[in-house]
Amino acid sequence: MLIALLIFPITVYLHSPALAIGGAVQGIVVGSFILFALQFLLSLFVGRAFCGWACAGAGLQDCCAFFVEKRARGGRRNWIKYFIWVPWIATIAYLSLLAGGYRSIDPFYQMENGVSLGDVQSYIVYYVVVGLIFVMALVGGKRAFCHYICWMAPFMVIGRKIRNVVRWPSLHLRADAGKCTECGKCDKGCPMSLDVSGMVAASQMENSECILCGNCVDTCPAGTIGFAFFNRERKR
Repeated sequence: MLIALLIFPITVYLHSPALAIGGAVQGIVVGSFILFALQFLLSLFVGRAFCGWACAGAGLQDCCAFFVEKRARGGRRNWIKYFIWVPWIATIAYLSLLAGGYRSIDPFYQMENGVSLGDVQSYIVYYVVVGLIFVMALVGGKRAFCHYICWMAPFMVIGRKIRNVVRWPSLHLRADAGKCTECGKCDKGCPMSLDVSGMVAASQMENSECILCGNCVDTCPAGTIGFAFFNRERKR
């Protein structure tokens, strides 16, 4: 994530919801459209691991967490991002239909020489995005932007829910409640402020806000939580 944060000035347009709209108007599949599609496809097998391992915005928020350890409240506020995502997706679909569909692919649309920051306007966009993420992390708590505003998260949440219905092998957390010592280290270490110990006690490690970062796996002194890929069948 720190590497992603360092190269964010180069890649910021690949995360742009506005560019996806601009591309739809002209019938062009742009870089951000491709990234969002890849996030959805990957989520069918690795859930929201992108958020836990490769997101530049997540790297910035985790840096902020060194100074402000406030937990994000989550709950119903998590639905805010869907009120942003649904109209945005509907707009893209409508504009692409008006344009007669997608006719070409340009991964570096509006990215001169493949770099996002090529003029003054792009710098303004970059600092507005970084500022928004920064303020959200300081005011709303750890990973508040991921919880409430992120327009990319719904792609991965939906992909994960599809996987849970079909139940093909995918990356997930597995816990042995019998090993839990109730030390609370997993709760404290979770960057998404989830009730991990409660999930362990309920033998339910699936949560739409879980980003599979593995912090709970690393911090658990009893080895209660671990990663798995294949579904374990119970013997009868």
